[in-house]
Amino acid sequence: MPCFRCHTRQTDPARGASPWRRAVVSGEQVLFCPQCQQTVGWSEVLDRCGGCGSTHLAKALGSISCRDCGREISPAPPGLDLPALGPALSPGNAPAQPVSASPELSAEVEAALARVLGHSLR
Repeated sequence: MPCFRCHTRQTDPARGASPWRRAVVSGEQVLFCPQCQQTVGWSEVLDRCGGCGSTHLAKALGSISCRDCGREISPAPPGLDLPALGPALSPGNAPAQPVSASPELSAEVEAALARVLGHSLR
């Protein structure tokens, strides 16, 4: 998953804690790279807990939970249109067609799989 702001791809981490920050923006879990975390105001776009106001949120299986107070927001039932998550789809605002991956990304993924599996896929 790339950085939410600059779209830099996360590389294999060195040992220890990752300097990348997971966060929730508009109900989706995203990552912020260490460089973007250094810019002023980077955290202003983060969703906040409705209970304690914390930005330490995590999303798993569609449910968003606060890491500080434990409050949990369950996913909406299927078919429920939530304006906060974006407009309903109609012919005028249908989603764009998927973009194919760049050759560089494909090579990067192939190299990562080769490292994990111990052999080349070709």
